[in-house]
Amino acid sequence: MDQQIIPIVLQPPVLYLITNGETTPATTPASKEFSQIIKLVEAAVRAEFNLIQLREKSLSARVLYELTVQAGSLVRQTKTRLLVNDRSDIAVTGRADGVHLAGTSVDAKTVRQTFGADFLIGVSTHSEAEALQAREEGANFAVYGPVFPTSSKQPYGPPVGVASLRQLALSVSPLPLLALGGVSLENVRDCFQARAAGVAAIGLFQEPAKLADVAGCIREIFSEA
Repeated sequence: MDQQIIPIVLQPPVLYLITNGETTPATTPASKEFSQIIKLVEAAVRAEFNLIQLREKSLSARVLYELTVQAGSLVRQTKTRLLVNDRSDIAVTGRADGVHLAGTSVDAKTVRQTFGADFLIGVSTHSEAEALQAREEGANFAVYGPVFPTSSKQPYGPPVGVASLRQLALSVSPLPLLALGGVSLENVRDCFQARAAGVAAIGLFQEPAKLADVAGCIREIFSEA
């Protein structure tokens, strides 16, 4: 590679911004929604978010690649790491830091064996068995939820709650476990008290102008939890 690899260290509290997936197959690099994602990434980098996931499942491969390239140029040589949802190939060719895998994705073990130790791998989990499997297969972290009520996670059943989050965080340690689903400034303290290493969110992190304040508030809550 043409630059030094910076070791990937997920130091709590981990702040994980997930894009809202509002792009469509018709989206191009000239589209408003494309530029909105870039502005969101810029704001997240300024706020020193740990992780950003490009979760734009409707984009064509070519446009997703271009989005990855542009977003990747913004996070390079910063504290922020960029992941692409599901598409390890685009993550690598677009020079992102890694991939976020779902239950229907290629398994983490195969991705790790293919792309090496420095490729960041996150995995969505909805049970203890899935989280333990992610740890055994070499994931860098797992996301667990939905912890709280949320309309975006209805297909995964009712909220798992903070008690389940605490139990799983202990079970999968030292794998960092991030809380997802209905996370807000009002309940983020509960996540940290339940041993979550951080929080992942879509809605909470979608306003670029507020990201720095939201991040600062979460870090302050973590220091007091």
